[in-house]
Amino acid sequence: MKTLNPLIQSLSDFRFNPVKQPHFPRTKSSFLGIIATATILTLITGFSPVNLAIANEQHNLIARNMIGLQQSSERWILIDLSRQRLIAWEGNQPVYAVIVSTGKADTPTRTGVFKVYTKYETTRMTGPDYDVPDVPYTMYYDGGMAIHGAYWHNLFGTPVTHGCTNVAVNHAKWLFEWASVGTPVIVHN
Repeated sequence: MKTLNPLIQSLSDFRFNPVKQPHFPRTKSSFLGIIATATILTLITGFSPVNLAIANEQHNLIARNMIGLQQSSERWILIDLSRQRLIAWEGNQPVYAVIVSTGKADTPTRTGVFKVYTKYETTRMTGPDYDVPDVPYTMYYDGGMAIHGAYWHNLFGTPVTHGCTNVAVNHAKWLFEWASVGTPVIVHN
């Protein structure tokens, strides 16, 4: 039998024997590895290692919470900033999805894991350059940031807000009735 490689006499003689790799002890963290990775990422992205570490920790926190909520039967809300979508979940089942408007570039919606801490059927919202009365179906989850209905624009799918998550009034009503104080809200890119 003729083979392409003269070292292999027959297919039955062929065995994969990888070169044994040197053993490096595994530790929870390697100082040199952290420094090297941070340096490379800083050069590539322009972000400082501190910002990268915070971003990575934030990502891990969000991922851990999403996994935990999907393994439960708990109601929770996911806001996807890159897709301008809000999805209401019960455990691992999406039950409602809407197009939203989140914070514009100079007033971004903060990513993280939050909980609805208060709800108002209507409320007045004010800031340095706005004063909006009767904002419907408002659920605050992060300081002054809230999920609420918006009757003053129809730009859903575009980041145009001062940091809140705007939804059409009919969707805000559904979410307001479905969610309760304590409902987790996860905001991610």
